[in-house]
Amino acid sequence: MNASQIQNGLVLCVIAGFGLMEFVSRRERQTVRASADDTKLELLMFLSLLAITQPLIILVTAKLGAWLAPDFKDSLAALPWWGMVGLLLLADDLTQYLWHRLSHSSLFWPLHRAHHSAPYMSIRITFRNNFFYYLMMPGIWFSGALLYLGVGGLVYALYVAFKLFVIIGAHCSWRWDLALYRVPALRPLMWLLERTISTPATHWAHHAITDADGVGHYKGNFGNLLFIWDIIFGTALITRRYPEQVGLRDDQLFGHERWYHQMFYPLLQSKRECTALKFGGVIYKEPEASPHQAA
Repeated sequence: MNASQIQNGLVLCVIAGFGLMEFVSRRERQTVRASADDTKLELLMFLSLLAITQPLIILVTAKLGAWLAPDFKDSLAALPWWGMVGLLLLADDLTQYLWHRLSHSSLFWPLHRAHHSAPYMSIRITFRNNFFYYLMMPGIWFSGALLYLGVGGLVYALYVAFKLFVIIGAHCSWRWDLALYRVPALRPLMWLLERTISTPATHWAHHAITDADGVGHYKGNFGNLLFIWDIIFGTALITRRYPEQVGLRDDQLFGHERWYHQMFYPLLQSKRECTALKFGGVIYKEPEASPHQAA
């Protein structure tokens, strides 16, 4: 088996494993209420990322490398494995943290909104995004460049598999960290773990429908593989609790956006009242309570 086959096999095992735990724990049946639009968006985004976006970016970066820097091909191939992992963490995971954080700004929110519009947490929403969100993601382009420079093989395959293990686990409806929090002997380990990688508790908080309960943290917890980026840049909130609801308030008020508007904005634009998925649209913000109401 080559490195690509090993990577694909491990990724399939990760998806199957967390999918099985969602089924066995009954969390998928109890919490996931997906519409036909949800299923189309999630399935088509997964297939487009796998079959179009990633292969296209890797092909383009290889062609650009051969054209602009032919002498540098495989120039990093002699690096030790830990050096390659370090480069991937910076070029892929750190830039994905920054891209994720930037996507919560008004300019790029329409490209990421689809990921938050799901009113449930599940492995099925892991790659739920706008098509152009991944096409513009710097980390995929940098990864393509590193592959051209020789950072590849088994190191890259294992890195991708482990990263997806963490990310899919953080979205899983089966909250694997919940049982571990209840074991007193594991408290030191969990203290370290939840500050190192993304966990269901920290990532579910990012998907919360509101920040008003002290659990939701929509403007933080942006980490994908490493949560330590949130610690370093001051965007972390750790409560070891889970929000009661996830999703978007404007979908509750105005109805869910169609899958094709979410996937192909700005090529296709929504006609919904109060939408971010059209030119000149606005991000819905809940009205602030007046002092009298707050009292």
